[in-house]
Amino acid sequence: MLFPLAPLPRRNLTRRQIRCHHIRVPPDLTGRAVVVTGGTKGLGRALATAFKGAGADVLVCARNHPDDDLGLPFVAADLRDPAQAAAAIDAACEQFGRVDVVVNNAGGSPPADAADVSPRFVEKIVALNLLAPFYVAQRANAVMQCQDGGGLIVNIGSLSGHRGSPGTAAYGAAKAGLANLTRSLAMEWAPKVRVNTVTVGYLETEQVETTYGDAATVAAITATIPIGRLVRVDDVAAACLFLASPDAAAITGANITVDGGGEPPPFQRLRGYPHAGG
Repeated sequence: MLFPLAPLPRRNLTRRQIRCHHIRVPPDLTGRAVVVTGGTKGLGRALATAFKGAGADVLVCARNHPDDDLGLPFVAADLRDPAQAAAAIDAACEQFGRVDVVVNNAGGSPPADAADVSPRFVEKIVALNLLAPFYVAQRANAVMQCQDGGGLIVNIGSLSGHRGSPGTAAYGAAKAGLANLTRSLAMEWAPKVRVNTVTVGYLETEQVETTYGDAATVAAITATIPIGRLVRVDDVAAACLFLASPDAAAITGANITVDGGGEPPPFQRLRGYPHAGG
């Protein structure tokens, strides 16, 4: 015997509750103050634009001035210097009156053979990818602990910090340290300040062939990714915006991996496993 289904109650949906497979509706971050490091190009610029699009007030910092007008407040700073890192956060406080979100995006490394790379090179790479985020986070925490609502720090991680990183050993070690730093700071600075990592997989940017090789190489890499494409900057932005939303209020010390499903192990390529490059 069939019974009629009772009609579902109508309810009003807030903007962040509406989801669509093709349209991303960001959370409303109006009135929130955000700092994005390394925010003048590539992923950092996309993150700054995404937070601005969500209604936040955004300040961008980097070592060099942008090539064009970002339409956002900018501070030139070498974040490897603790004083300059603190000054960047202070500039946001002066501009907006508070700091709610910091995205530690600045980082990177050219390839270098670990067997003969210079100590100076190693020091610079570790300073940029581990010490600089630490210095920025320290000053941000000092501000956030003293304001209503606390704050959020997002460290942009890399797959290189979770597996071997031949050719960029110092970078991989620094990113592994950053992942551990995230978990440690999340414990130390709770409950007012949340600290999370967003680990980024193979990323599609305007410099994709410079980063990964020619078009054939990029296509071969893409074939190994389960979702069938490289990660896009808006995929990473969506994860960061989620962490800044009320929905993520209980998420701290976490690592959100945005990599399209991960890297299949090499033996699966030999067996012709789907999305394993075979």
